[in-house]
Amino acid sequence: MLDVATSGARIRVRTGGEGPALLLLHGYPQTHALWHKLAARLKDSFTLVCADLRGYGDSDKPASDAEHFPYSKRAMALDMAQVMTALGHQRFFVGAHDRGARVAHRLALDHAERVTKLATLDIAPTREMYANTTDAFARAYWHWFFLIQPAPFPERMIGADPEAYWRKKCGSGSAGLTPFAPEALAHYLRCFSDPQTIHASCEDYRAAATIDIRHDDEDGGRKLNQPLLALWGGNGIIGTCFEPLALWRQRAENVQGRALPSGHYLAEEIPDLVAAEFTAFFGEHP
Repeated sequence: MLDVATSGARIRVRTGGEGPALLLLHGYPQTHALWHKLAARLKDSFTLVCADLRGYGDSDKPASDAEHFPYSKRAMALDMAQVMTALGHQRFFVGAHDRGARVAHRLALDHAERVTKLATLDIAPTREMYANTTDAFARAYWHWFFLIQPAPFPERMIGADPEAYWRKKCGSGSAGLTPFAPEALAHYLRCFSDPQTIHASCEDYRAAATIDIRHDDEDGGRKLNQPLLALWGGNGIIGTCFEPLALWRQRAENVQGRALPSGHYLAEEIPDLVAAEFTAFFGEHP
């Protein structure tokens, strides 16, 4: 474990393995520990960099502002570009889940010369998911609309019992809480009990509904040129409410992917399948 100072935050990182660099980014409300099962399967093929996003885990939780810019995917992506520079990786692969995949999408846009391939787990592009919201999606992803409420309302509600909230949010999928190893679960609950983490993670969602969409619109239709692998849980909501490949093809030139037999937490529920997909996709050095 080490801490890397970026221009906007101190980022907690775990790194190891051998081979081309693969940056792994977690989602909400988790930490880099999300990747512990996958890391054991990939460490002999890749130099793995598993980071806590700003606002999560043991990384810094910078103060926000009225536009939520410190938790924009642009700011969070810059952290990761600077982390990789500090670790000596000028070009690298990115594999990412949930919120981390939204950071990874912006990282591949803003630092296109550095990200050579991108794999996303269980998301479609943020702007399109909001634009195509349905009743079924809103019921399943209720937290999207709860967390963006003005502070401090969701923070107070979650802060009353963070563990109960975490277990409800993460245990409501098709697999319940079974994907989470006891040690990982304890780590997630410790980190999420911090009021600063609760606030920062709300800011992440507030940014996604506002400034992140503005940044997307300002791109003027610019697409990713890097190969993109989109994987999603066949037992989850992404493939039920959206057409992930069609939406990603609006955002990237070279898209492949498929549903896997899993719920939302693919890396913890079906690590062998995800490792096989990543190994096949990230098969060549950057």
